[in-house]
Amino acid sequence: MTIPETERNKAIQNKPLHHERQHQQNEPGSGRPPRVRLRTLFRVASVACGIQFGWALQLSLLTPYVQELGIPHAWSSIIWLCGPLSGLLVQPLAGIMSDRCTSRLGRRRPFIIVGATSIVVSVLIISFSADIGWLFGDRGDKKIRAVVTFVFGFWLLDVANNMTQGPCRALLADLTGKEHRRTRVANAYYSLFMAVGNILGYATGSYSNWFKIFPFTLTPACNVNCANLKAAFILDIIFIVVTTCISLTAAHEQPLNASNNSHNFGEGGSQNSSHENEPFLFELFGTLRYLPGTVWTILLVIALTWIGWFPFILFDTDWMGREIYGGTPNEGTNYSIGVRMGSLGLMLNSLMLGITSVLMEKLCRKWGAGFIWGLSNILMSLCFIAMLIVAAIRSNMNIVNNLPPVGVVIAALMAFAFLGIPLSITYSVPYALVSAHIEALGLGQGLSMGVLNLAIVIPQVIVSLGAGPLDQLFGGGNSPALVVAAISAFVGGLVAILAIPRTRVQKSRIQV
Repeated sequence: MTIPETERNKAIQNKPLHHERQHQQNEPGSGRPPRVRLRTLFRVASVACGIQFGWALQLSLLTPYVQELGIPHAWSSIIWLCGPLSGLLVQPLAGIMSDRCTSRLGRRRPFIIVGATSIVVSVLIISFSADIGWLFGDRGDKKIRAVVTFVFGFWLLDVANNMTQGPCRALLADLTGKEHRRTRVANAYYSLFMAVGNILGYATGSYSNWFKIFPFTLTPACNVNCANLKAAFILDIIFIVVTTCISLTAAHEQPLNASNNSHNFGEGGSQNSSHENEPFLFELFGTLRYLPGTVWTILLVIALTWIGWFPFILFDTDWMGREIYGGTPNEGTNYSIGVRMGSLGLMLNSLMLGITSVLMEKLCRKWGAGFIWGLSNILMSLCFIAMLIVAAIRSNMNIVNNLPPVGVVIAALMAFAFLGIPLSITYSVPYALVSAHIEALGLGQGLSMGVLNLAIVIPQVIVSLGAGPLDQLFGGGNSPALVVAAISAFVGGLVAILAIPRTRVQKSRIQV
């Protein structure tokens, strides 16, 4: 059968257009980056492993450690206040500056290098804070100089982490372009590496004999717990250097031409001229007036989700040491055993996080990202309720100076483990949703991540200021903050299921 003349002419006319379109997608000046291989995205995302290794140590060990230095439990959450504050300022600033960066290394890589270097410096300060305090005159139970050194290093670490994470996310978004499915895959890779970093970090934190492997860490100023923390952070330094090198050598960024800097508000750059010289906070908050209702809904769910997560992040191992093992910092061994067991539970949490990351793309494609996100928040709420029940059962057992029953410990570990499922969704789905829905506005990826970050850090500031005093008001435990977390997570889950539409995400999949 011969093709009719008109159809043949259409085919001839369409063929070069197809090739021309394909060529334009790979043209450096076309505004669309060349299609990046999945294995390259995999390598680029590996930097999350090194960053999260340090986060895992920070989350599992530093709240207990700061109490061992003498800071009361009610004030320990205030120490974490710099994290959300630096996230409010540093991460958006790094994102916007990286949108405009004209370095020959590319837009994102200079910020990742500076951030990783700052992480190394801050980790050294934290690790040797007790020794530095001793050097400047700390003796006995008064460790004021060590506390000051620790807080400085801790806040510097938060600034460094926020400086690094925003450009890392933006780099992945740059490399995937407007392909929404590949954006979700890249974020799933990032979440997977966060899980691997968590597993390694929490496993490191749960091991109690690092001081024997690194005997130089044990000093007159630094006891066994301190020496284990110091050794763990030395391993963190090695890890962050290796993963950063792997990631940056895989990402081949094209330097941005300063005279052609229209990326801040997309390819057209129609809004760049009015915002280019504005202070970044005015630009960041000014962006909010362009957001459609769906994006506001996503930001609301993010805020409710993080009101749920942050009390757990602050007090997870402290909860295990106090509520489950019945210990107190610097009194006996129960508390330190509970902290290490909490690190083991967080390692199981990260295993579940990794498994969920592998399955996430299929789950979102089948049921929709908003629906999966909502279900995960409801699961998070149920896990917090389970923790409250386990703590209540343990408190009524009247066990004095003994370890808790195995059944209680297993129940607590299972709650930690199942929380890995919603945590994986939190680390991936919101970023993909915001990237897809904000794209029509033509915002730069760094600025987009800064807008999303507002919905994360503002709830964290609220929790940091209120969690410790709230817990102290109700007896000094961690249960009141967990009650607030459970309620917030449940409400966020309902909003995600009922108010985040599936249609637009489905349409973006068809276009891929």
